Amino acid sequence: MSGKCGQRNVRRMVRLIDRNPNLEPRTSLVARLVVLVVITIAILLIWISNLYLTDRFTQDTRSRADLRVALYIGNIASELQRTSVVPLLLSRDPILISDLNTVNYAATSQRLISIKDEIGAASMRLLDGDGRVVAATDRREIGSRYRNADYFVEALRSRDTVFTASTLDTGALEFNYSRKIANGKEGIGVIVVEVGLTKLERHWANAGEAILVTDSAGKIILTSEPRWRNMSEEDLVDVTDAPGALERALSVTGDWTASPADAIRQGISLLRFEGKIGFQGWRLIYFTTFASVRERVNGVLALEIMGFSILVALVFYVLSRRAIQQSTIFQRESVELRALNDRLSREIEERERVERNLEVAEQSLAQSSKLAALGEMSAAVSHELNQPLAAMKTYLAGAKLLLQRHRPDEALSSFQRIDDLINRMAAITKQLKSYARKGGDDLRPVDLREALSAALSMMEPQLNQMEVRITQTVPREPVMVMGDQLRLEQVIVNLLRNALDAMKNLDERELDIMLSAGDVAKLAVRDNGHGIDNLDQLFEPFYTTKKPGDGVGLGLAISSGIVTDLGGRLIARNGSGGGAVFEIQMPVLVKKTQAAE
Repeated sequence: MSGKCGQRNVRRMVRLIDRNPNLEPRTSLVARLVVLVVITIAILLIWISNLYLTDRFTQDTRSRADLRVALYIGNIASELQRTSVVPLLLSRDPILISDLNTVNYAATSQRLISIKDEIGAASMRLLDGDGRVVAATDRREIGSRYRNADYFVEALRSRDTVFTASTLDTGALEFNYSRKIANGKEGIGVIVVEVGLTKLERHWANAGEAILVTDSAGKIILTSEPRWRNMSEEDLVDVTDAPGALERALSVTGDWTASPADAIRQGISLLRFEGKIGFQGWRLIYFTTFASVRERVNGVLALEIMGFSILVALVFYVLSRRAIQQSTIFQRESVELRALNDRLSREIEERERVERNLEVAEQSLAQSSKLAALGEMSAAVSHELNQPLAAMKTYLAGAKLLLQRHRPDEALSSFQRIDDLINRMAAITKQLKSYARKGGDDLRPVDLREALSAALSMMEPQLNQMEVRITQTVPREPVMVMGDQLRLEQVIVNLLRNALDAMKNLDERELDIMLSAGDVAKLAVRDNGHGIDNLDQLFEPFYTTKKPGDGVGLGLAISSGIVTDLGGRLIARNGSGGGAVFEIQMPVLVKKTQAAE
């Protein structure tokens, strides 16, 4: 109401001023000055806004690019590190050593396939002392000879794991870890494990990214564009038939490798980022353009220009009305003008007071929200770290027993799992912080089978300790969804943990895990416990049926929030034969194919 009254008062003041004939020349001059000032302010504001918004949006682009570079480097390093330990473990496998000694390879390939499915390697090959493939995950390779291959020759010469890069007939590079299998001091074979880096290239290409990975000599070994492979970064300026906008930018930038991070060539703005992978001198280079920055800035400037245009039009409209309605009655209404001026002053004071009170209230509300978020985050972190800590305790006890029995190699495996759990704890902490901020997630295709396998491996000590009979129904084909694997593993671990808590007082414990894929991917976890008494409050924060000190009631609430953020839902029900059933439902990721034109 005060705003409407203020507008009415302003219009009345304008009419009163227009009615004064003695002020006509002065009013006309003031009007022209006002128009000139408005135009000048508009030009200055647009110029300043252009500079400020360009710098701000550019910084946003740089921040996002830095995060993507760190993510891609982490993916490559993780894949290399995860695969590097596999040849060492397999070279000490007594079954493989026995197969090589007895020349009996009937079940060797199947064993390699099962190991490959567990660790997620691209492929595995077992070569005898003559370089012949005697077992492989790809059975078509059995019988092939690689006596002169680098990974075979160098592995026989070395006592350590050897990393090699081989060029295939297609022009692509194959990255392998190989290690000699010895019987005593004599080498009887070589185990070769391929690093699955090609899937990263496919992910980059599908995302439309311009990414290069160069070796220590500057040669491109991994790239989102196959034509760039085996070239140097300087040679990319010769690419002239690039169909993409970013590749066209690359083709016209000239010698952009010697330019600063943000280079501008022939109207094309290009941002270049580089990071060290920390493996044999490898470096990752990422390119992006400023096209989105310019579009966002132009959009804001267009709104400003439109606003000032409307303002100038209103000024000219008022001037035209003033010229028509000017009269001699303004002097008789000067008293009313002063009264209106006083009323406007009081309204301004009242509005300023209300705005000050509103600012104080907003500050108090913000502080309360921060304190509430801090309490929830502390409880969530404590809840989610209990499981890895329990698993670490079990593995430490096992490693101690193995060391006492003089079995250091097997104890080394336990220490590796403890290291993985520590990394997982750090990742969980980071993920919980991200969940509390409700920020955007970097979602990517995830195989629910892999997430389930990782969660079961995490819960393996507790499952074995409680002697739980597990029944798994998992399809052979991948069940792909769009999500975050770590957060999905977190949800599955919470469901498994709740199932164990529900069955801890039973003599016989049964756990059924069913994964299916149709229009919707469904992962169901059923226990044979006492069931759920209150389904309505099950997913509310801090609701728990456990005794005080056994739980805080956040596990299911966090799990439900995670699944919802990923586009799915978490439901609970009582099973027909008893026990509780928790089911994760997520949209299946449909592979999109594009027909060649």
